[in-house]
Amino acid sequence: MEPILIAIVILAVVILGLFAMFAKFYRKIEQGHALIVNTLRAEPEVTFTGRMVYPIIHKAELMDISVKTIEIDRSGNEGLICRDNIRADIKVKFFVRVNKTADDVLKVAQGIGCARASNHETLEELFSAKFSEALKTVGKSMEFVDLYQARDGFRDQIISQIGNDLSGYVLEDAAIDFLEQTPLSELDANNILDAQGIKKITELTAVEHVRTNELRRNEEMQIKKKNVETQEALLELERQQADATSRQHREIASVRAREEAETAKIQSEERTKSETARLLSEQTVSVQQENVQREKEVAENNRKRAVAIEEEKVTRARDLEIVDREKEVTLQRIEKDKAVEVQKKAIADVIRERIVVERTVAEQEEAIKELRVVAEAERTKKSVVIMAEGQADEKMVLDVKAAETQEKRARHKAAEELTLADAKLKVAERDAESKKREAEGVEAISAAPGLAAAKVQIATAQAKLVSFEAEARARKSWAWPKCTSAPPMPTPSSRPARPTRRSSRPARRPKPPACAPSSTPKPRARKSSALPK
Repeated sequence: MEPILIAIVILAVVILGLFAMFAKFYRKIEQGHALIVNTLRAEPEVTFTGRMVYPIIHKAELMDISVKTIEIDRSGNEGLICRDNIRADIKVKFFVRVNKTADDVLKVAQGIGCARASNHETLEELFSAKFSEALKTVGKSMEFVDLYQARDGFRDQIISQIGNDLSGYVLEDAAIDFLEQTPLSELDANNILDAQGIKKITELTAVEHVRTNELRRNEEMQIKKKNVETQEALLELERQQADATSRQHREIASVRAREEAETAKIQSEERTKSETARLLSEQTVSVQQENVQREKEVAENNRKRAVAIEEEKVTRARDLEIVDREKEVTLQRIEKDKAVEVQKKAIADVIRERIVVERTVAEQEEAIKELRVVAEAERTKKSVVIMAEGQADEKMVLDVKAAETQEKRARHKAAEELTLADAKLKVAERDAESKKREAEGVEAISAAPGLAAAKVQIATAQAKLVSFEAEARARKSWAWPKCTSAPPMPTPSSRPARPTRRSSRPARRPKPPACAPSSTPKPRARKSSALPK
């Protein structure tokens, strides 16, 4: 059991020793390098990855096989001469490296050495002459213009001229870094090739100068021609613009003139309308002021009439008290004379109708007069009419009421009631006449004094007529014989004709009936169809 363990331990130690030796003596190679190991054999071994290198028995050398650049610069009097003897300044870079094969690596190592194989100066010493010769050969086979224009072909011909025989090296690629014509100042006029090149350059440049000058002159001529055409076009456009501007100005002026005329017309119409509206407004205000003034005057007259009516009511109440007292005194006497008073009442009705007829005649005559003067007196004398009418109404009311009061004092109860009714009717008639005269205008100016006097006379005549009729009736009751029928009452168809002028005389009495040949009938005036409302 122990020998097995010992063997296992020894084997493990050996294995570990081998691993340690492998780790210590194994040499790895980086990319772009090659390892050359000299062994006990006749030929060294080349590896590009790595191998075991044992001390004493092996010698290892590292060679850089990466790509290196060699620049060939030929400029100035050493420039490249082309087939047309034009010298060109050129810079070309060549990319070379050691061929990655064991034979080429050993060839380079044996011919140059591993350390110098990648030295830049060594590479230039080795290949500068070869590469320059290839440039000269290829450049001499091409003219300068072709050389300048066909750089790819030039480069390919250089690589082809150099070939692959580079003593273990290989040409990867070439690049033309700079290529230009050599300036004339750098050329040697005594050199036949440079002289021919100068001649060629002079000919070409002269032709190009002439062509350039011709092109410049043509350019200037075309530019000048174009400028002239442009100037003519601009002038034509300016002329068209001026024409359009003038035409536009004329149209604008025409439109403006039309608009101004239309505006002036509209303004005139608006001023006319505003002036008309102002006049209408002033007229309306004037009419309203006149209406207000007239309403004030009417209100003042109404107030005066109301005062007069109140005074009349007071007077009437006083008269009524007197009448009441007289009524108490004469009550029994009235009972006795009741039949007589009924006849008196009929006579009073006749007298009242006659007075109405005469009043209507007077009013119509005054209306005729009013129609003649109302046109020119209506606007200027309304206030005077209203004041005169009020004064006339007041005076008329006072006079009429005074006459009625005297009449009432002389009458009995029936006459008193009738007179009161007549007084109310007359007050209503006076109110209606007042309103009518306010609307009609100047009627009362000339009619008021005569009408008031006529009514006073009528009232006086009425009082006298009542007394006369009472006496006549008393005589008639004794003088007429008794008839089977009452005396005929006048009818509207049998009423006398309407008088044409006012008269204070009583109407003609009708003939007595057949049953009373010698008696005097009671007078009755025709009722007017135009009674006051």
